[in-house]
Amino acid sequence: MKELDYDKIKEVAESHREDMTRFLRAMISHPSESCEEKEVVACIKEEMERLGFDEVKVDGLGNVMGFMGEGDKILCMDGHIDTVGIGNRDNWEADPYEGYETEELIYGRGGSDQEGGVCSAVYAAKMMKDLDLIPEGYKIMVVGTVQEEDCDGMCWQYIYNKDGIKPEFVISTEPTDGGIYRGHRGRMEIRVDVRGVSCHGSAPDRGDNAIYKMADIIADVRALNNNGCDESTDIKGLVKMLDPAYNPDHFEDARFLGRGTCTVSQIFFTSPSRCAVADSCAISIDRRMTAGETWESCLEEVRSLPAVKKYGDDVKVSMYMYDRPSWTGEVYQTECYFPTWINKESAPHVKALVEAHKALFGDERIGCEPSMDKRHRPLVDKWTFSTNCVSIQGRYGIPCVGFGPGAESQAHAPNEITYKQDLVTCAALYTAALNLYDGSAASSDATEFRAGLTTNDIK
Repeated sequence: MKELDYDKIKEVAESHREDMTRFLRAMISHPSESCEEKEVVACIKEEMERLGFDEVKVDGLGNVMGFMGEGDKILCMDGHIDTVGIGNRDNWEADPYEGYETEELIYGRGGSDQEGGVCSAVYAAKMMKDLDLIPEGYKIMVVGTVQEEDCDGMCWQYIYNKDGIKPEFVISTEPTDGGIYRGHRGRMEIRVDVRGVSCHGSAPDRGDNAIYKMADIIADVRALNNNGCDESTDIKGLVKMLDPAYNPDHFEDARFLGRGTCTVSQIFFTSPSRCAVADSCAISIDRRMTAGETWESCLEEVRSLPAVKKYGDDVKVSMYMYDRPSWTGEVYQTECYFPTWINKESAPHVKALVEAHKALFGDERIGCEPSMDKRHRPLVDKWTFSTNCVSIQGRYGIPCVGFGPGAESQAHAPNEITYKQDLVTCAALYTAALNLYDGSAASSDATEFRAGLTTNDIK
């Protein structure tokens, strides 16, 4: 392992501040919602080629990959390059794609979530080449992944199964509020369908209103999220998984990750007309899963709700499948289930980032004041939301750890910003951490918790 000059690493990272600002603003300028990433892929590919990456390619799904070095083993930095939409344009104080910059910040859709992370990773790889800091026997991979906002980790199912690329470990560059993140809750997308019978709206008693049935079910879903879990509660709330009485094997991990949640995210109906009784209704449920919960238990919880049981065979509870074509036209069908995962704090890939942070910046979180409302959280922590790591670690057991520019609170919000200093900080930390990683210390027990997979054999 080479002796690292941490002051030099910080100096070189700082020298790239203007270039990283320019690159991130270029990425932001290309609208890139899921399945529409073609232009931003071209932008990233061009930048990688300009910076002298040894190999740059775009795979069949549309992920853009750059490689530095010639080793047989791979250390990877991942960032998704798709964004959510802008929502109500009136909520934005400036054009979300033209954006703007000040001395401290960059404004625009995707700056924090999460093209800023890709920007820092690209320049970290350049720094490693320029400083002769590509670890012996390895190549450095930077990947800009597609469709994460639509289907977390599906891009990595493709990379693992179709491209046949299996890194030794992966740094996720999702925003982390200045922290090093070793896990997060999983999630799944549940659909509930209810049948009714239509009739003329002037005599609604002749029909069977599916919307009214669904209203009862929605009330129960809300109770499942909001209720406590004492014995007298009919619908025991999801907070129960923090209690050893309900989750004896995993309550401590659940307390680290936080409780599971559920919310109704979409509603649909069919009706012959506006003057008729609705004959079907469906909802989508966004279900966040903590340690100890399984895809089966989550479906069964909904099936066991009093209103669902009341309406019997008129109700169907199922898990969504995802099959939207990518920007290249490729379809990779997968279930909308994204496993929970946690790494041990003692795992070598987690320790590499912690040691790099302490050597470069100390043992407390740093960052620009406006983005550090949670400055006093532990340096090593977890995400609130979900990332591509649901596949990288959750499905395939490839160790992951997170450190990325920007704030979680900026994700999916109007007037999204990220900070120039964060770009510099992350480029420096990635450069050091990938050199402090001790692959010889890696073992199969680095994972503290991984949720089980379904019986589907998805290749």
